[in-house]
Amino acid sequence: MGKIKIIFIILICYGLYKGYEAFTNFEIGVSDRVTRLEELADIEKEGEVIALMMYLGDPPRLTEHLLVKNESKCLEMKKIAEETSFAYYECAVVDAILIGGKITKVNRELKVLQ
Repeated sequence: MGKIKIIFIILICYGLYKGYEAFTNFEIGVSDRVTRLEELADIEKEGEVIALMMYLGDPPRLTEHLLVKNESKCLEMKKIAEETSFAYYECAVVDAILIGGKITKVNRELKVLQ
């Protein structure tokens, strides 16, 4: 009788664990799906993001911009770009309009990252 109780308790603990895992994965999966659906639906959002920006010309003029996940990645990409190009690059926190996970328009530059 003691072995059956232990097996029953182990099964209950396993069921609780699987229920917890399913619940947490559902929450994570929902936020990922919402982000993916926003990108597919081309929903326009405005917000502060980190961007790698490329300037060309004698009075420097913004010609390209790229959305970057974090500051360290941006600075790493800037270093590589400056080694392979003659353009001026800058990492900055910008107020931008995003569609589908891409920057479509930079409204203003808020802070330059060093």
